[in-house]
Order: sequence, then C-alpha cells, then structure tokens
Amino acid sequence: MTHAASVPTPYESAAEAATRLSELTGVERHDIALVLGSGWLPAVDALGEATAEIDTTDLPGFSAAAVEGHSGKIRSIRSGDKNLLVFLSRTHFYEGKGVAAVVHPVRTAAAAGCSAIVLTNGCGGLKQGWQPGQPVLISDHINLTGTSPIVGANFVDLTDLYSPRLRAMCKEVDDSLDEGVYVQFPGPHYETPAEVRMAGIMGGHLVGMSTTLEAIAAREAGMEVLGISLVTNLAAGLSGEPLNHEEVLVAGRSAASRMGGLLSQVVTRI
Repeated sequence: MTHAASVPTPYESAAEAATRLSELTGVERHDIALVLGSGWLPAVDALGEATAEIDTTDLPGFSAAAVEGHSGKIRSIRSGDKNLLVFLSRTHFYEGKGVAAVVHPVRTAAAAGCSAIVLTNGCGGLKQGWQPGQPVLISDHINLTGTSPIVGANFVDLTDLYSPRLRAMCKEVDDSLDEGVYVQFPGPHYETPAEVRMAGIMGGHLVGMSTTLEAIAAREAGMEVLGISLVTNLAAGLSGEPLNHEEVLVAGRSAASRMGGLLSQVVTRI
C-alpha cells in the first residue's frame, strides 16, 4: 500500500523558501525584512544598494503579484552593516489564496534570520487634519478578517504587537509622525461610509485591506514589528468624493521619497 506524501507545514514551507533565498541571493542571513504596500515602491531606492533581486515566483510557496502598484520582486539590500530583505509586493487576503499564503513572506523572512519586520501599506485615513500622502505609525490594530494565521491552540500575546521601541525610534528621526489604530477589512471592495464610521467608533484611525495577519504571524515567529501606513486618501464618506485605486498610487508616489529617507535611517538603528 502506498502512502501519500505528507504536506509540509507552513513553517517547513517557509524554511524551504529561506534556503532557496540564500542560494539565489548569495546572502546567508538577512537581518530586517520590509513589506512594501501600494505606492511604496519608490521608497526602496533610498534604502541602499541592491545586492540581488529575484522574482517572488523563484521561491517555493510564493505567487505572482496580483495588484497594480505592487511589483512581484524580492530585493536583497545592504544598508550599513545590515542585510535587508525587501518584498516589493504582498499577497492580499482578498485574493482568496488562504491565510498561509498571505503570511508566507513573513515566515520566510523569519526563517531567513530576520529579527524585525517593517510592514507598510496604503490606506484610508479617518483622523481630522490628516492629508493624503501622510505617513502614520501603527500603534495597534483591529482585525476584521474573521481569521488568524496561527494554527492550533497556540495562544500568542499581542499586547504590544507594534513595537513601542521602534515607534519611538521613528519619532526620533521625524517628530511630526502621528500614530493610529489600523483596521483591516477583508476587501477587495472599499469600505462603505457606514463601515468607516463603525471603524471610528471601534477606535480605528486607518482602514485598509492588509497588514494585521502579517503582523500576527511576525509576532508568532518572534519578530519585532514596525507598522507604517501611508494615508493615500480620506476614508469613504469623509471627503465627499468616490475612491479610486489610481489616487492611492499617486499619493503613494508623492510621499515615497520622504518615506525612503525615514526607513533608511530607522533600519540602520534597529
């Protein structure tokens, strides 16, 4: 009688991807990972010299980028004495590939040696006075996806998920940075004005379609997490204008060089 081959766990898949990553990049161990959200692409060039760039599909368990404004590449960058692992795209929960696929890059980064991760996104802003193109540090989150990347009875504490130490470090570099609570909706449709009001009543300041599941997986893996949102538009119902994805990309591009400068100063200190 033949036995079917056992399916690898998400952690085994990540370890396999990390091994292949070190072969393809020639970098034995990476120190800090960055996941770049919509509109953040131009920030990469400020981080340092790329020592290698590969397609996400070169690694086991990764799929091609599915969203405009995301590039399906992974870059290895040398910044000071640190090796940065930069994901120029992410898999979104709304793509329907499952939670394990969403957090596979995070787990791969942990398996590759990263002790900290910077998660960025483009999102809608709820706070009075915030403008499109404004960066906001994520202080906490509300996960409205109804799911978790953690498998089984593994009770992970999320009390200080978004590192107070790393947020303080960002404010040393740029003391004008504000903070807020990020609310992840499942997407891919934008939130309704009523849902945005609900998010505000619940204590949210930022609304988007990514980040929280990745942050949870990063904490489970023992990584320190820094979250930065780029307010690309005022959330539905606040500006009186309809929302469109092109606006998100334009606002991201205009703020990305400032963000690259911030990130390059912060990662060398982590």
